[in-house]
Amino acid sequence: ALSMFGTTVGLYGIPWCKESLLLTAAMSVIGASMGILDTGGNVLALNTWGAEAGPHMQALHFSFAVGAFVAPLLAKMALGSSESKDFPVAGKTNQSVPRSVPTASAASVTSALKHHLGAEFLWSYVVIGTYLLFVSVFFFGLYLKGSSARDKSKASLQKCVFAKYHYALLALLFVFFFCYVGAEVTYGSYIFTYAKVFVEMKDSEAAAVNSVFWGAFAACRGLAIFFAACLYPGTMILLSIIGSAAASSCLTFFATHPATLWAGSAVYGASMATIFPSGISWIEQYTVVQGKSASLFVVGAALGEMCIPAVVGYLQGRFHHVPVVMYTALATSAMTVLLFPLMYKLANSPGDSSLREASESEDRKALLSNSGLHEDEE
Repeated sequence: ALSMFGTTVGLYGIPWCKESLLLTAAMSVIGASMGILDTGGNVLALNTWGAEAGPHMQALHFSFAVGAFVAPLLAKMALGSSESKDFPVAGKTNQSVPRSVPTASAASVTSALKHHLGAEFLWSYVVIGTYLLFVSVFFFGLYLKGSSARDKSKASLQKCVFAKYHYALLALLFVFFFCYVGAEVTYGSYIFTYAKVFVEMKDSEAAAVNSVFWGAFAACRGLAIFFAACLYPGTMILLSIIGSAAASSCLTFFATHPATLWAGSAVYGASMATIFPSGISWIEQYTVVQGKSASLFVVGAALGEMCIPAVVGYLQGRFHHVPVVMYTALATSAMTVLLFPLMYKLANSPGDSSLREASESEDRKALLSNSGLHEDEE
């Protein structure tokens, strides 16, 4: 609730920021609030549904995929209609008048255009902020409703044992999410440029390839809601990393062909869709996932989202004729293929006998404490 409220405050403040420092502060508030939401949302889903959180976790991340796919399209439609319909004179004025000699009419048209677009952005932020404020109030209502004592006791009984290699699993999953999210954001950010430069596609075709990637990503996350009800999280991760490795291999060696780029982007997007939510559901089966653990996963994902695209952009600027994007997709896919069997072996290693005995005794106490059972049933 607090994170959604912080995002609302940041969104309300952005249209009124006339200086870069204020805009940076507002964006920092939104970034911190979204980080809290990303961590708390996953932990809340695990604490609410426990071992049955798989479909709910997929639904949670499916909402992110839908927003990431739909919001840019809606923004582009709104801005495109504003520029093309309302101010057709601005383009003609700029073409006929030299840039070094601004005229009064050009200045007035530019000022009117900025004012109009500012109003469009203002209402966009107000509408989205109001929606998030409503969601925040809803979560505050759930918090104040307060029947959380029973849920806390249930969660403490379900999650009382750490895995033998708990911290090693957390560290490996940190690297796993670092590679996965970094590869996802890198491919989605640079596939448009790659399609134009290396495959020589038109702008519309390159944009369509980008939409195919994110569309397949969102569609597969939607289907994963139903797959998670009948497949184990480990099985979904295994299928995903095999698909992403195969797709990235084809894209690395055959992506200069347009058909391969189209098909490979769709398969790669679909394969990347379920890894993050399935990874959190998978690790929860073997060890305790609390706020600190979930925040470690989110930090790893955020670092991958920040660092890997920056490194790829730098290398692509240095080596113009090398498809750095595809090599990065192949390298990160290879890392995930190597990391998951190692994590699986550590997670399934036999734990200490004392922990198992403590778990069995607590389970026995929890079963025997049920007053509704008869003596023979006990």
